[in-house]
Amino acid sequence: MRSGRLILALALAFGGGASAHAASGSTSGSTALALAGVVATKSPLLTSAEKKAMAMLFAANSDIPYNKPILVTADRIVCRTSNVDITVRSCELTFGKKVKTVNGSTANEVFATEALAGVPPDGAAGSTFESLSKLSCTIDPNAIRQKDGSGANCTFETGN
Repeated sequence: MRSGRLILALALAFGGGASAHAASGSTSGSTALALAGVVATKSPLLTSAEKKAMAMLFAANSDIPYNKPILVTADRIVCRTSNVDITVRSCELTFGKKVKTVNGSTANEVFATEALAGVPPDGAAGSTFESLSKLSCTIDPNAIRQKDGSGANCTFETGN
């Protein structure tokens, strides 16, 4: 029985018995614009004018006719890749009760942009996951036009 207690003590000491907690994260500038840009294309919460403005900003065009701040939100984003079946790349983006699933290069773009924003990976049984929740990005086209690095800010939570 001693070896069982030792294993349990070691597991607890090295985090094996602890559950993952959400951690706050944030990003600004070009990384925030990139994160908002990849999410905006899938968001059912944005108007067509907001999606068009986001697409133009993300394509290096700051001289756009849209002047109001744009709020890009998502309740949860979970991306998965596999190191066993190397063709697997998928992300589920949740906006309220609506879930959008993307695969392939689009999922890779979301996955890579999450990593750029500081979302840590988590592995399990041949898969790598990245997840965030409570994404809230504020994009201000007027500030972006100033070309001083301002105008894009995102906050989110990482972990379970």
